[in-house]
Amino acid sequence: MLTYMRAYSMDDVHAVRKPRDSWWTVFLVDPVACRLTLLVAGRTAVTPNGLTGVSMALGVASAIAFAMGQLAAGAALFYLSFTVDCTDGKIARLKGTGTPFGLWVDYMGDRVRVVCCASGLASGQYLATGDVTYVLLGAGVTVLDLFRYVNAPQMKRVREAVRESRGRRGPAVGDLSPYGPAGEDRSPHDPGPAEVAAVLDEAAALIREAAAQPHPGAQRVLRTYRRLGRFLARHRVRAHLMSGIEFHAAVFVVAPLLGAWALVPVATGAGALLLLNEIFLIYLLWLSTRTASTSPIPQQLPV
Repeated sequence: MLTYMRAYSMDDVHAVRKPRDSWWTVFLVDPVACRLTLLVAGRTAVTPNGLTGVSMALGVASAIAFAMGQLAAGAALFYLSFTVDCTDGKIARLKGTGTPFGLWVDYMGDRVRVVCCASGLASGQYLATGDVTYVLLGAGVTVLDLFRYVNAPQMKRVREAVRESRGRRGPAVGDLSPYGPAGEDRSPHDPGPAEVAAVLDEAAALIREAAAQPHPGAQRVLRTYRRLGRFLARHRVRAHLMSGIEFHAAVFVVAPLLGAWALVPVATGAGALLLLNEIFLIYLLWLSTRTASTSPIPQQLPV
């Protein structure tokens, strides 16, 4: 028996892209991912979770290529893995087939891919050169990646505790971002890259919290940040110029394509920029707590 499949157009696919995304995704991945989405949605019954599985398999293949010293092949496979990972969210939004469990699968798939590729890259170069610097590089990439996703929910918990100490309710879920509703970047049917949800939602909330405070330094920083954000938003690019996505692209795509000589300097530079971004978010968190009520903040933060 033939199964009816709806015919989708490229306009349909474009309509389910995220209103704002990383510049790497917007300019270098979405042109491919959108065409792949159109092909998969119109001609197959593959689910978003199935695409996540394909993405994980390609990520493991990338790690194996890196471990074998095949840097260009590893970079190409990592790019394909991320492209498929971007496709699953578009399929979910296009067909309405995403699930809450899919969010977890996608998140864990991203972490597995990064850990495997960092290990493969480090081990491959260490075996080829005997230079322990590559082992430290792999460990540093893994730790920095995991730090981001441990730090984001903890910052959210602190912010909630500060709100409680002020004795007021926080902003509505759809009104966290200074550039638009926070919910516009992720819907319940969107099992896209989990890093976008955890980090950007928290950043938007922190910016709004800090903006509400009268501290002059905060106002200057936030005015500049907003101007940049509005300019980038017109091009569908979010204001975080070095997020986890760009960090992964620099370490696992750009540097390997340039050659072994570029692995350490490119990864170090990208890591430093990512760390600066995290420090900026922590700074916003600090600003948001400066004018909190003098009532004591609970010892046990809300879980």
